[in-house]
Amino acid sequence: MPMPVERKRAGVLLDRDGVLVRLVWRAGRWVSPRRLEEFALLPGAAAALAQLRAAGLPVIVVTNQPDLARGLLAPQTLAEMNRKLAAQLGVEAIYVCPHDDADGCACRKPRPGLLLAAARDFALDLSRSFLVGDSWRDLAAGRAAGCMTVRVASPAQEAESAWADFSAAGIGAAAALILRTLRRQSARRSTARGTTERAARRSSCNPWVHRSIC
Repeated sequence: MPMPVERKRAGVLLDRDGVLVRLVWRAGRWVSPRRLEEFALLPGAAAALAQLRAAGLPVIVVTNQPDLARGLLAPQTLAEMNRKLAAQLGVEAIYVCPHDDADGCACRKPRPGLLLAAARDFALDLSRSFLVGDSWRDLAAGRAAGCMTVRVASPAQEAESAWADFSAAGIGAAAALILRTLRRQSARRSTARGTTERAARRSSCNPWVHRSIC
């Protein structure tokens, strides 16, 4: 049975490479790491995610890894990368699409399959959740899932022309932006709730009426 929307929660869904993990310069372009010695967190990633977790937000990684399908990344290497990522950042889960475009799967971003799976498993209200990414694929997947989107700058600059709700210089700035946005939204909901409750009390009262009888 689906969980009622009012019982779901906001969360943060993050791309991995270029957002949390350093990109690698290979063959004239910025790409994902393929070897453990290339795998390194971006500065500020651990502190940013700690702030999000401290605010009670589930933090989940959603990543395309087509090098698996291309035979360029060993499954055991990816498993070790995921283990390190989870240990160093404390993320709730890591959802991986192992396919390439030709596979036509529903989980490869820009399709929203990874985000929808995370929402189902962690009872997320995607309309109140954030997708943080650096490529047009990330942002398109976030929009397709109904998330608010945050574009972070990366060396690849793939998201330069991609539309997003917000932009941030890096993961630290993105985390601060998300927390500010959620605080503002919470304040607006509290104000609206108070206004509704006061209106309900006024409409339900029984005013004293003076009748003049001749």
